[in-house]
Amino acid sequence: MAELTYTKVGDYYIPDLILDEELEQDVFYGKYGDLRRSYLREHKPRLWTVLVNNGTADEHLKGIERAAERRMDTLLPQMMKAAGVTEELKARDQMAWVGLVNNCKAQVEEIIFADLIYC
Repeated sequence: MAELTYTKVGDYYIPDLILDEELEQDVFYGKYGDLRRSYLREHKPRLWTVLVNNGTADEHLKGIERAAERRMDTLLPQMMKAAGVTEELKARDQMAWVGLVNNCKAQVEEIIFADLIYC
């Protein structure tokens, strides 16, 4: 553990606290990791401060990104199957197929947002 040093200012001793510069840089954690970071900074500043001070913010955001991608990979095919998205539909009516795929993706993203990002 690093020893804490102080600077005398007038009659007071103020601790020399320095945050890691690496954590202050804007690092891209992926779509869902960045959304989680923005949410924590704006709506849960205490939790964000704890994560930054513990040095676990980077790990937390990467974990959110991995969990969101896994959930997208498992739920999207299930939603597409339930909605009737097939290769036959793609060959017959591409616009309907694209609309259904986009609708399924939006539904899965809403689930991810509710369960992982904005909680």
